[in-house]
Amino acid sequence: MSTPYPFTAIVGQDDLRLGLLLNAVSPAVGGVLVRGEKGTAKSTAVRALAALMPEVSVVPGCRFSCDPGSPDPACPDGPHADAAGVSRAARTVELPVGASEDRLVGALDIERALSEGVKAFEPGLLADAHRGILYVDEVNLLHDHLVDLLLDAAAMGASYVEREGVSVRHAARFLLVGTMNPEEGELRPQLLDRFGLTVEVAASRDTDERVEVVRRRLAYDDDPEGFAARWAEEESALRERIATARALLPQVLLGDGVLRQIAATCAAFEVDGMRADIVMARTATALAAWAGREEVTADDVRQAALLALPHRRRRNPFDAPGLDEDKLDQTLDEAAGDQGRNDNADDDPDPDGGGNDDGGGGGGVPPQADGDRTPPQGEGGSDDTPSQAPESAPDAPGRSAGAEQQPVASTEPFRTKMLSVPGLGEGAAGRRSRARTEHGRTTGARRPQGSLTKLHLAATVQAAAPHQRARGRSGRGLVVRRDDLRQATREGREGNLVLFVVDASGSMAARQRMSAVKGAVLSLLLDAYQRRDKVGLVTFRGKDAEVALPPTSSVDAAASRLESLPTGGRTPLAAGLLKAHDVLRVERLRDPSRRPLLVVVTDGRATGGPEPVALAGRAARLHRAEGTASVVVDCESGYVRLGLAGELARELGGTAVTLDELRADSIAGLVKDVTAAGRAA
Repeated sequence: MSTPYPFTAIVGQDDLRLGLLLNAVSPAVGGVLVRGEKGTAKSTAVRALAALMPEVSVVPGCRFSCDPGSPDPACPDGPHADAAGVSRAARTVELPVGASEDRLVGALDIERALSEGVKAFEPGLLADAHRGILYVDEVNLLHDHLVDLLLDAAAMGASYVEREGVSVRHAARFLLVGTMNPEEGELRPQLLDRFGLTVEVAASRDTDERVEVVRRRLAYDDDPEGFAARWAEEESALRERIATARALLPQVLLGDGVLRQIAATCAAFEVDGMRADIVMARTATALAAWAGREEVTADDVRQAALLALPHRRRRNPFDAPGLDEDKLDQTLDEAAGDQGRNDNADDDPDPDGGGNDDGGGGGGVPPQADGDRTPPQGEGGSDDTPSQAPESAPDAPGRSAGAEQQPVASTEPFRTKMLSVPGLGEGAAGRRSRARTEHGRTTGARRPQGSLTKLHLAATVQAAAPHQRARGRSGRGLVVRRDDLRQATREGREGNLVLFVVDASGSMAARQRMSAVKGAVLSLLLDAYQRRDKVGLVTFRGKDAEVALPPTSSVDAAASRLESLPTGGRTPLAAGLLKAHDVLRVERLRDPSRRPLLVVVTDGRATGGPEPVALAGRAARLHRAEGTASVVVDCESGYVRLGLAGELARELGGTAVTLDELRADSIAGLVKDVTAAGRAA
């Protein structure tokens, strides 16, 4: 086993280290989500934490790490009456993004269960992580069905494996730690809320600090054991401090005044539910114990809010998490003032006096540096508006359509109709188009290819029934062989690659019109976020087209590029379609199972170069020849309409919808496959 990088040797990243240490002091805090760019020691810090965790006492031979002091009465390896415990190091179990369901929760031997009635169970990663750390790197890329299982286990403290009437249950309480790069996509809100704390990390811009990071890393790579030995004293001291804080934790007092500050803060930031209040209380208590104090202070509450609330505050999915620290300080001051007035009105005031409350009433300097913290996101202030630059004169008659104009803000997003790819795919699980998936409604059965994951019981019995006499069946049991087993085929939904091709030319440059177009695309991006799609963005204007955003799972990155999109110039429609064709060709090689959906946002006009309309038609027919599902969002406005977007849709083999028809609540009607009109034509 390789020597882990010492936790105390990590340079900077104060928020990251504090978040992990608070969970080591009080696992009830609920874990931590680490968000940040690649190469910022996220995984290194999490793996280094394992060496600092106190040892756990377990029942010898129990595969589920039962505590001998209070063993699980339903443990599959039990009962453990009067079992003597042995100590071992707390485990850090890593959940790979591509893990199967059986690897996570464990697997039943279905053949033995059917033929012998034996519950032969092989534990999974949730059993290994019980009373330890479950670490998920790139947690935002985890498949939805694994997220569902994690949510169940985190909520109930147990894992259930049930198949065809055979069930196994075991305890699964663990410290959940996840790392993610926001550029690769966001996390589902349900799982996001299960993380007690969140921290933002970024590479330092200080030259001396970066030099020290490189120096230590090179020294570790050259001699891991020697490097770890040089930090052994600091590691031992930190381990002892964690143990001391754990012992002090039950004695820490959480006063009514502090609880009022916690409740007022959660209410002011409009967080959903009560989990945030509970996590803040536990975090503030852990902070006090970590500092060696027996009473929680306002500074502890402030720091707890900065760690526990950014990922819980009510916000648009495209906004970055963060807190307005000025608003936080004001809320804490007001709550402390209210408590002070209540104390003054009391006939028997607190003998400790209100002077300390008055002096510490509003979030002073946090216990660690905050230089890398995410800037405030403007909770209710004027900074919320993406751009406050003065607008230029709107579309005056003498204005040139070829001149570049400053980006305009989008209108408010709305709920869109569901646009789906026809046919039956086999892509990554999602919520858009029909596909063969591991989860969904059962549609048939087949022989298993590899290990059996979803048994089709009726088909298995039907396959085994004709052979019972030949196999010498004499009792009531069914004699089942491996060849009889049938895998259930299921139909669910898949995520697609939604590639937006947006016309940013002069013909679209009217400010009111472009604002509506951006609002429509933002609405489609929001729909893609909810349906777990990958998205890409191609824009065309002037003389050429460009890939504004290569296909990614980060729809908020696409929204950011869209907001800053300038307009003006000619309309090279053909260049935009050809650029999209190149992008899709590369993506088919990278991910053949993910089917694309092409969304062209344009008024249908094409200018620039010889025969621009004919060239655009030929480019469109390339997509049609390859069977790419497509939809054209017709942005033409005015009393006189040329119908060019509809003609483009026919060339693509797709359909055209107007901005009004795109709304889910419009009277235009029903959900439809985007190629239905093209097939009818």
